[in-house]
Amino acid sequence: MTISTGTAEVRRDRDDPRSVTVLVNGVPSSSLHLDDPERLDFEYMQQMAVFVAHVAPPAAPLAVVHLGAAGCAFARHVHATRPGSRQTAVELDPTLAELARAWFSLPRSPSLRIRAGDAREVLSRLPDASADVVVRDVFAGDQTPSHVATRQFLDDVTRVLRPGGLYLANCADRPPLAHARAEVATALAVMTDVALVAEPGQLRGRRYGNLVIAGITGGGSAGTGSVLGRADIARDLRSLPAPARVLRGDELTAFAIGARVLEDPAPPAAAS
Repeated sequence: MTISTGTAEVRRDRDDPRSVTVLVNGVPSSSLHLDDPERLDFEYMQQMAVFVAHVAPPAAPLAVVHLGAAGCAFARHVHATRPGSRQTAVELDPTLAELARAWFSLPRSPSLRIRAGDAREVLSRLPDASADVVVRDVFAGDQTPSHVATRQFLDDVTRVLRPGGLYLANCADRPPLAHARAEVATALAVMTDVALVAEPGQLRGRRYGNLVIAGITGGGSAGTGSVLGRADIARDLRSLPAPARVLRGDELTAFAIGARVLEDPAPPAAAS
């Protein structure tokens, strides 16, 4: 089907027709089970869900901003596991946003508002300290657009998050993980505490894949009391169908050593 930015397709699983994948321009962008909104098939979303499960007491409602929506799989999961949550999903393609509403049983506003527009531009208009969680899952093809990976972008994320709020970013990269290292260095420059989650094979530079960057805003703690430092998070990540490792503290600093902090391009010089 033609959408504003190319094509979109819903592909059913041959073994389970109620399980579908949304492909945008041929790239898998969402995977949903039509009868089970709690189910997450993408491994990076399973990793993100571990952090969200620990950011507040079980079933407590959250204010969540999703930068990048596609089929809203993660928003459906939050709505099912934390009733009463208020969520905003931002999708660049307005036609895809409309189709997601038509194709899937998505929560209605105010439980889930879908805004069409550029992720960073919409973020800039959100109120200060209005979100508990910000999820960045924005792609152009298989790459993260540069304008949603910079220090200035993260400054705006921290403005929108409440003190101690949680930032989660889907970072796709290939060996030698140069982009992931730069994103981690940037997060370390802005956020109070940062962690990186990946499968061991990715950290050994064996393949392309998705890594998750998690950050806590000011008001949290980088010590053992931080959400990111909880032993049960590391345990839950190891217990996923695809076991994952979490890097934090000195391990994470070593991972990012030598990587540059990503910055917005300098404005053009004024004409004399």
